[in-house]
Amino acid sequence: MTTKNKYIPLIVGAAIAAGIIMGGKLNFSDTSDNLFTTNSKKNKLNRLIDYIDYEYVEDVNTDSIVDVTVNGILNNLDPHSTYIPKEDLQRITENMKGDFVGIGINFYPYKDTITVIKPTEGGPSERAGIMSGDRILLADGDTLYGRNISEEYISQKLKGDKNSSVTLTVFRKGEEELLEFDVKRKSIAIKSVEAAYMLTDDLGYIKMNRFAESTFNEFKEALAELKDLGATKMALDLRDNPGGFLGIAEQIADEFLEADKLILFTKDKKGKEERIYATRRGNFEDGEIYILINENSASASEVIAGALQDNDKGVIVGRRSYGKGLVQREMALGDGSAVRLTVSKYYTPTGRSIQRPYTNGDKKNYYDDYYKRLRTGELVDEGSITVDDSLKFTTPKGKVVYGGGGIIPDVFVPVDRLFDNETINYLRRRGHFGYFVFEELDKDRTLYQDISKYDFINNYEVSDDIVVRFQDYVNQKELTNITFVAYNDEIRRLIKATLARQLFDDNAFSEILNKEDIVVKEVILLSSDYPSINSNY
Repeated sequence: MTTKNKYIPLIVGAAIAAGIIMGGKLNFSDTSDNLFTTNSKKNKLNRLIDYIDYEYVEDVNTDSIVDVTVNGILNNLDPHSTYIPKEDLQRITENMKGDFVGIGINFYPYKDTITVIKPTEGGPSERAGIMSGDRILLADGDTLYGRNISEEYISQKLKGDKNSSVTLTVFRKGEEELLEFDVKRKSIAIKSVEAAYMLTDDLGYIKMNRFAESTFNEFKEALAELKDLGATKMALDLRDNPGGFLGIAEQIADEFLEADKLILFTKDKKGKEERIYATRRGNFEDGEIYILINENSASASEVIAGALQDNDKGVIVGRRSYGKGLVQREMALGDGSAVRLTVSKYYTPTGRSIQRPYTNGDKKNYYDDYYKRLRTGELVDEGSITVDDSLKFTTPKGKVVYGGGGIIPDVFVPVDRLFDNETINYLRRRGHFGYFVFEELDKDRTLYQDISKYDFINNYEVSDDIVVRFQDYVNQKELTNITFVAYNDEIRRLIKATLARQLFDDNAFSEILNKEDIVVKEVILLSSDYPSINSNY
């Protein structure tokens, strides 16, 4: 037996021991006072870990064993119970909280240097005078450039306590000397509402990318602004929204539902139910509502879609949603790490669970469901959606809905095969559009300084020369030969949208892409013929 292999039984044994300890502690029938009490079995297993720590002939990292064990336990539960290591917890917490304390820039390392893509609008860097294209070289005299500078190191230098200051040394094209800026750190919002604007004279559009603590306030602000602009109809785009806090989804659903309408109910392992009803505070109860979903709309997104569909409110448009009907609670493990453990299931108002089937421990097939939908043709043909008649439910107005795996839309829209192209998606994931556009702008930003956001969205056209340069750029980076003949228009549209994002904001990005988005087009069509369409549901 090799030296490496001889430790495997030891590690497995210790892992099982630690696993049993952890499993024993996660007993939610206990009170907080006796949740972590010990018994003889737990003492025995604790002693085993101690023996390995203090007596074993070789040094063994029992911390890493416990980490592996926790993941092993959770991997044998449902697909959504997860372990969050302490090194990831702060980042995840900030993302779900909806803000962080920092200097307010969107940047990426360009040629080993922190390069500002765009300062946050109204943020501390913009107020201090930082501009798009600036290279940040030093923070309080400490170097921020070079191949070996880690993301953690950069974050440590740029983030800090609220109202603390950092002096940034900046290189700016056209300036003979380096510039210095004193930037006072502030709370920086991580936006959940990435777009809000009018699609037509009376149809507003709001796109949300997650459900964080700040999402409801962002949504309320966007809703109020669109109502002031004349919106009596609303398209809520939840496509590719993976979810987040359940309570935030309940608040948003409440904005559309009349008082005392059931939004959802949850049920734990003991069968205890908790029912959530709409209140009287909804601000869009009388307006027409369209919910846009797709195969990546999950969890809290499905709560809203299910609540409205089951209450015969509005129209669900798109493709069958992800199918996540489990509720997690985050719990600290005492060492800076945490676990998100599934503690209940939620059900839509008609009583259906939209959780798709899973086998404990078999996460591969669960997460490969997208490819199954692709193979069966479900993404392009509504008739290919498989339903289970035993999971049939009926809404108050007689509409038939199904449980067992996501929300089936009222109006099906197939995937856009041209825009949802494998090559295009690959280029987007690799960040080629963003990097290329930055380099284009960096050549001469004055070319765009006199064009307004409105004129850019409605009148600017990406030239053939730019498309050719992008093709050359990609082929150089990928060391291959990709041609864009078959989807030239989609490439052109993405370049323009990315230009708009870096010149203006995310809203401009969405406005440009949505002009040719077939789901958005369908919503506009439906909204113009709402009475006859709505009568079918």
